[in-house]
Amino acid sequence: MGAPSSTLLPQFSLTPRIDQVGVEERAARFTTRSIKKEAKLNGLLLVLNMIDLTTLEGKDTAGKVKQLCYKAMHPHDAYPGLPGVAAICVYPSMVKVAKKAVDGSGIKIASVATAFPSGQAPRDVKIRDTKYAVNEGADEVDMVISRGKFHEGEYNYVFDEIAAIKEACGEARLKVILETGELGTLDKVRRASDIAMHAGADFIKTSTGKIQPAATMPVTLVMLEAIRDFYYKTGKMIGMKPAGGISKSKLAVHYLVMVKEVLGEDWLTNQWFRFGASSLANDVLMQIVKEKTGVYQSANYFSID
Repeated sequence: MGAPSSTLLPQFSLTPRIDQVGVEERAARFTTRSIKKEAKLNGLLLVLNMIDLTTLEGKDTAGKVKQLCYKAMHPHDAYPGLPGVAAICVYPSMVKVAKKAVDGSGIKIASVATAFPSGQAPRDVKIRDTKYAVNEGADEVDMVISRGKFHEGEYNYVFDEIAAIKEACGEARLKVILETGELGTLDKVRRASDIAMHAGADFIKTSTGKIQPAATMPVTLVMLEAIRDFYYKTGKMIGMKPAGGISKSKLAVHYLVMVKEVLGEDWLTNQWFRFGASSLANDVLMQIVKEKTGVYQSANYFSID
């Protein structure tokens, strides 16, 4: 099967305009839902299982990645029945280390690629970067779009690049990072979402986590609605990953409420929804312990990484 054709692009001039005030008001309403004790605990366990535990630093070492993988499989040693996270996300050079560390656990290995986080590299370099990550054992690839080309209106370029990276992924799933904090408007977030999905994205993702603002509920709502409309047109499910800026479990549960009301329960699994927020894991663990025991544990009882 070949890459999608960029002849689809004229339709992107017809993408719906976004009512920013309306989106912000609707997103705010999701935070007012009352969530009872049992539902809250189930929601926290689901959030934990949806996290892509991530380390993307220049100082990453094999030892640090192995430690992160241990936490992914054993979030809290005092509570061995807890679910593991969805995936470990690392640079391509650390994929093989992570793959070996989580072997047999069912946890996926995701790798950033395509000159992350800037995306400023020639296409052939991005393709080689992607193929290297997949050959090292990555189950998923997180690519960044060329925001400069997008702002110049070079939508064909953005489309074709995503399609080429998707082809380079082979069997690996592709998450397309829009870096919504650099797009400027919700109209542009919607257009970029539509381009990514038509070009072959398996997931659309808000941010690299390297700039602010990162994920927000209004931006995520716009992307969820784009996924819903794409599903109605094509019958194809696309995943969603808000990344960066989600550090508290209460906010994460509000995101789940939004996903359920916009897309439905089918999307409430880590196959279709992820959180790119490593700092979220410890807050979720603290809240789970609170729900189970009635008391908070000190943050000192949880590993930093």
